[in-house]
Amino acid sequence: VQLQASGGGLVQAGGSLRLACVVSGITVSRGAYAWYRQAPGRQRELVAGITHGGITNYLDSVKGRFTISKDNAQNSVLLQMNNLKPEDTALYFCQYRTTWGAGTQVTVSS
Repeated sequence: VQLQASGGGLVQAGGSLRLACVVSGITVSRGAYAWYRQAPGRQRELVAGITHGGITNYLDSVKGRFTISKDNAQNSVLLQMNNLKPEDTALYFCQYRTTWGAGTQVTVSS
């Protein structure tokens, strides 16, 4: 299994970004996936997860702003991020079991 994340960038506070994690080696509908993030000097934290059956969970600070979903047609896992805040600035990673994709940088300016 390989994961390729993209979609990061620089955005002003209140803006939106959509991260995509393209999955190869497995059909995305069959697995559970997660997005993590790590800011400088901080531990990596779970941002959002989605199960095989589509049940989702979120970090409290992103509830109501972020949405994780699967795109079966593109075999990818998406993270829609709205109303971004400077504290969302971090390197974002997608994860499947013990496999991690390379991170994509999200920077939110105030």
